[in-house]
Amino acid sequence: MQTAKVEVIEPKAEAAEVSADAPVEKKEAIPKELSLVESMGTNGIIPDIQNVVATASLGVQLDLKTVAMKARNAEYNPKRFAAVIMRIREPKTTALIFSSGKIVVTGAKHEDLSRTATKKYSKIIQKCGYTDAKLNEFSVQNIVASCDVQFPVRLEALHTEHSGFCTYEPEIFPGLVYRMMSPRIVLLIFVSGKVVLTGAKVRDDTYRAFQKIYHVLSQFRKG
Repeated sequence: MQTAKVEVIEPKAEAAEVSADAPVEKKEAIPKELSLVESMGTNGIIPDIQNVVATASLGVQLDLKTVAMKARNAEYNPKRFAAVIMRIREPKTTALIFSSGKIVVTGAKHEDLSRTATKKYSKIIQKCGYTDAKLNEFSVQNIVASCDVQFPVRLEALHTEHSGFCTYEPEIFPGLVYRMMSPRIVLLIFVSGKVVLTGAKVRDDTYRAFQKIYHVLSQFRKG
């Protein structure tokens, strides 16, 4: 999977008063309690959350040029993309802010951190002169997680036996794409045993999907 790189300009000296880097209390991405690890039957392996993508509405129309001029670490090039790209260090995230007031936040490794970051972006917009901006309709859209099952997998055999759910074209992409129906999760499975899970909106679906695929992969273990 390719990850889009976002260039963020240096903070503007005249915008020093609009900062989002005040310390916040961290809520670390703690997996479910030990009982979850034991109950999953996956040899103590659980997926690590790598990215939470969330959306929200600020409830106001925005002049993106004004936002880009007044806010720190903000970039706006309408010829390239019709949104302000903004970044904060704590929680380390990137936001896409649209003139409609919609905001997309990526980069957090826990749902709570994503919500915290979105609140901070909302406050930045307020300090840019949009005092009526309020955080509404916060929603997690995608949770990306990864793990390693710690054994190599026979991908060709897996593809043959589960062809209704799999796409495997090693000459184009080295991983097998497994589309699980319930929960509705897309998994990228590599011969090394590395697994990427995407598409969940709640982390329980990520855990359930991995529990299912772990037992499937165990049947296609190399050696």
